[in-house]
Amino acid sequence: MQTIFVTGGAGFIGSHVVERLLSRGDRVVVYDSLTTGTAGNIPPEALFIKGDIRDKELVEQSVARHQPDGIIHLAAQSKVGPSLEKPEEDLSINILGTVHMLEAARKTGVSRFVSASSAAVYGDVDRLPIMEVSPKEPLSPYGTSKLGAEQYIQSYARLYSIRTAALRFANVYGPRQTVDTEAGVITIFCEALLAGRQVYIQGDGGQTRDFVYVKDVAEAVIEALNKETVRGVYNVSSETQTSINELLQQLSRAAGKDPEPDHGDPRPGDIRHSFLSYQRLHEAAGWSPKVSLAEGLKRTMEYYQQK
Repeated sequence: MQTIFVTGGAGFIGSHVVERLLSRGDRVVVYDSLTTGTAGNIPPEALFIKGDIRDKELVEQSVARHQPDGIIHLAAQSKVGPSLEKPEEDLSINILGTVHMLEAARKTGVSRFVSASSAAVYGDVDRLPIMEVSPKEPLSPYGTSKLGAEQYIQSYARLYSIRTAALRFANVYGPRQTVDTEAGVITIFCEALLAGRQVYIQGDGGQTRDFVYVKDVAEAVIEALNKETVRGVYNVSSETQTSINELLQQLSRAAGKDPEPDHGDPRPGDIRHSFLSYQRLHEAAGWSPKVSLAEGLKRTMEYYQQK
């Protein structure tokens, strides 16, 4: 049995990762401030520590106490909007918090470290699909802070022989998602459709995104932790692009609704088109997404219908 320390384990992606780890027989320690996560998302089999990753002393004490075999670092400020409004807070969570986790790993002798990054590090890229070597020109403080955190992670890998992986997630969706996540548009659409409200779309709806189902993402995280061949930076995606208008149409069919959306101004700092290649992770770990968008949206809609 291995012990895995998971920051953000009460959150959307983190709770699915924790469930999967437990199903494998691992001992799991969840570290979460519950700022956006929910205590109800944490399985009773996991040990829970309420704490902020910016609390350096508590982070180091917690990691040292439990002596984990690996750290999965998912706690983050994960939205573009708040990063524009409060860039200092975004920086302190995403960069300083990551450094605290890396320092705890170094001091405790943790040899494996996997962290969530984001497709936002790329900005607008002319050539699609986006590869790990594509230019990085983030359009928001959020994208900038995630890119900065990646650089720290790679520095610690070089300096201290920690096997690290930074996973650049596309737009993750699925059960337990909230509007507090960057891909929360699916949650917003589901809730509006089921309540009979008009759906609001920022911009013309022609912007495209790469949507990847949360259970596929959880599997990618665990593969990155456990496979010796996984070292460095990797995209985690579906390798397809879907417009926001098409997304609404698919969700409308799943809900049995026929809405007329209201279009507003585009969101500042938003990327127009994005879809990522996951081939590097496939070559290193054999990972590929299993759940199609149609099936994933169906499962997600069913989750919200049952709430």
